[in-house]
Amino acid sequence: MNTAFRADQRRRARRSAAHDLPYYDGKPVRIGGLGWLVVMAAVLVAFGQLELLPLKTFPFDFIPAVLFTGLPLLALMAVTGWRSPALFRPVDLKDGLIGLGFALLTIICSVIVGLLLTTVMAMSANSAVAALAYDGVGDLLLFLARTFIQLIGEEVVTILPLLAVLWLCVAKFGLSRRWGLVIAVIASTLWFAAMHLPTYDWNLLQCLTTIGTARLVLTLAYVVTRNLWVSSIAHIANDWSLFLVSFVGGHLPIGIDDLL
Repeated sequence: MNTAFRADQRRRARRSAAHDLPYYDGKPVRIGGLGWLVVMAAVLVAFGQLELLPLKTFPFDFIPAVLFTGLPLLALMAVTGWRSPALFRPVDLKDGLIGLGFALLTIICSVIVGLLLTTVMAMSANSAVAALAYDGVGDLLLFLARTFIQLIGEEVVTILPLLAVLWLCVAKFGLSRRWGLVIAVIASTLWFAAMHLPTYDWNLLQCLTTIGTARLVLTLAYVVTRNLWVSSIAHIANDWSLFLVSFVGGHLPIGIDDLL
């Protein structure tokens, strides 16, 4: 009986480990301090080139998006013995529906926070999204294709720092997994908000509140499912809905402002 009980405990432990967040506790492979520094350097370089590379016309404007997504993943694979990134798990219809559910939750939370914020301050517009009101269908399709790549990259460059901070808190500072995760979520949310400062005219409060709120929901999608595909689906569905609203609103015979 004791043998059966211990075997059951081992099975439960294996299932729990399989559904845990990767890397911070040496599973599925250990990443040391130097490895995490390499990964974080790749994240910074990826973001820097996205902002600085003067490639704004098709097809060259796809290069920064590909590098933004690919460089951190390449660094992660390099420090883990060229294993496939454990950030991603197989995805099925259920995962897709979960992702869409989190997208809807992201929209609802962002709208509520945004409306509250407009009562106390002026909001900065996303110029790239606003420009879609004047673009043609071909431009829209190219924009959606490029942002599809870039939004997956935004998930990569947010979740990798989360895992790095979690590793630091647990492995080096001796904190519990729960407190380490709390600190890691806060740190990665602040990083995500900071990445959007150039997009929103360095409006710090707007980025911390509206962008930060959206990020918390998207991070929850990853933490719950342990699958970056799910949080990516949520992120893409959320942002594409904004893009399509801008595009359709700009091409209506009567402008949205005239209807309000």
